[in-house]
Amino acid sequence: MGTAHGTRLVLGHWSRSPFGAFSDVMVERPDGERLLFAPTRETADFVSDTYVFDTVRVVPVDVSVDGDTWTVAAGPLFVRFATGRRGLLGVLLRAVPGPLARRPAWSALTDVPARVLLPGVRTRGSAGGNRREWYGARDLRPVRALSASFGGGDLGGVAPVDPPVRFGFGSVPRAPALTRVTTTVRLGPGETGPS
Repeated sequence: MGTAHGTRLVLGHWSRSPFGAFSDVMVERPDGERLLFAPTRETADFVSDTYVFDTVRVVPVDVSVDGDTWTVAAGPLFVRFATGRRGLLGVLLRAVPGPLARRPAWSALTDVPARVLLPGVRTRGSAGGNRREWYGARDLRPVRALSASFGGGDLGGVAPVDPPVRFGFGSVPRAPALTRVTTTVRLGPGETGPS
């Protein structure tokens, strides 16, 4: 999501992961500072070894969902947003079977169409630490309304993600959206996975 004051936000809300369920928030401020808010040192280390941040903070990250409304509190950040009805692309993505979305070959196949339909978006690429990463999208819904504050300062309403975020090899859709994805990360040489 983008905000009227130029802050861009990427919420990761993982129902399943090698770390269990957790949420994290990546923030890019108007001056270009990239921050990560993660709930544990273990999740913060994994995410910051995969993406690029200027500041990493371990803070409680609380997410609640009530129908189409999401509420997020992470350290100095508070966000509430509402999603709208999915469009044609969202309907098509919902038809992608889960086992197919988990396959790196599927992400490779969908990379070019994703780049054409959603400039800046990539479904595969090189992540930090010589890692490789693949995204298999399974839903897309627009974010229609947003209220957000950082350190008590109002960030303004919903706006395009412009300029694109610079955490990793690609950005997110320019139009604020809630996207359901299956993410696969191949660790770099000599790395071991979460215990």
